[in-house]
Amino acid sequence: MIRGIERYFELERLGTTVRTELLAGATTFLTMAYILVVNPSILADAGMEPEAVTAATCVAAGLGSLAMGLWARHPIALAPGMGINAYFTYAVVIGMGVPWETALGAVFLSGVIFGVLTISGIRQRVIAAAPRELYAAVASGIGLFLAFIGLKNAGIIRADPSTFVALGDLSQPAALLACGGLALIGILMAYRVRAAVLLGIVAATAVAIFTGMTEWRPGRLDFSAMTAAAFKLDVGAALSLGLADIVFVFLFVDFFDTLGTLIAVTKRAGLIDANGKIPRLGRMLAVDASATALGAVVGTSTTTSYVESAAGVAAGGRSGLTAVTVGVLFLLALPLAPLAGMIPAAATAPALILVGSLMMGAVREIDWEDVTTSAPAFLIILGIPLTFSISNGLALGFLLWIVLKTATGERLAWLSYVLAALFLARLRMADRTKNPHASACGTKS
Repeated sequence: MIRGIERYFELERLGTTVRTELLAGATTFLTMAYILVVNPSILADAGMEPEAVTAATCVAAGLGSLAMGLWARHPIALAPGMGINAYFTYAVVIGMGVPWETALGAVFLSGVIFGVLTISGIRQRVIAAAPRELYAAVASGIGLFLAFIGLKNAGIIRADPSTFVALGDLSQPAALLACGGLALIGILMAYRVRAAVLLGIVAATAVAIFTGMTEWRPGRLDFSAMTAAAFKLDVGAALSLGLADIVFVFLFVDFFDTLGTLIAVTKRAGLIDANGKIPRLGRMLAVDASATALGAVVGTSTTTSYVESAAGVAAGGRSGLTAVTVGVLFLLALPLAPLAGMIPAAATAPALILVGSLMMGAVREIDWEDVTTSAPAFLIILGIPLTFSISNGLALGFLLWIVLKTATGERLAWLSYVLAALFLARLRMADRTKNPHASACGTKS
């Protein structure tokens, strides 16, 4: 059986092993586990039952990750996206007065449209139009984004009305825990311990439990409550109300965040081929689209590819077996979801910071002597963390790339200009996806 797994996932060719892939999957799962607590808390404000959303989160993340691993065979996990779930709750349901069942119908429609665009090959052509010379900038920008999130979740940095960002109170328990975890993971990485990130998260969580830093109220999922959100979507109402604008936002945010995530994670894993193409890209996009539709059916907002997958890649994950492991763990977490509350943000923060530092290595590939490449790349690297959005940062850099290349007389493919128009539309709708109530734990926006 082991031999069959190795052959199917091409582990020998990718230079990995079953053990490494399993450890990488566990690392990604622990880094993403916060979604089991945060997603229900956000969608509860839309009037949805938290237990039902917890179950939907487990199912959508589990099946989506399994499909990505088994069919697309990439180490990328999926789960309901942060940021877009806040838009779902605070902008659509509360702000516009749309029933959550109808909003789920709009999410389902966005997934179906994604599927059609993927089957027709349009999504693949749009991604192919993205300049490969900016791929390294996307990976580096997401690296800074992950580190920024980690520093914020740990309390090492904080918001400041005068300087926007300032140093946090390092004497606080969460900051001390994160600093200790950062040192431990860094030392283990220096000794080339494959499970460094996983061990660091587990050790920090153990310290948090024994010192009383993490609150855990033992409980169990009420399985009878799972049906409170599953199959409650109202597609007909979404169509009759003419929610094209809402569907458009769901569609665009997922599209461009997925674009950035796929580029960054596959590049970090060394999976992009010599021609700059991502193997089995069509399958990856089809899984992403199907997961969005499935998530709406079982009762959650947009399900998408997670940039936290980079944590598993940093732990050595290179194949779909990593994503399969994540999927299995999410499904196993279904009856034990309350346990996810035991993992404090300060325990996963060091993993995000160090994984971000590893992803910054991609800046070596940028041609800093060519301003038509270096300036857009720099804008992407800064834009992603400073706008707190993968898609917004990518849009800013790509638009500058279009302007500079066109101004210097370089001929670009017509689809590049179509993509520029789409990015402009994305920036115009950016304010609609902002929400002051959204948790800062997630990295999807």
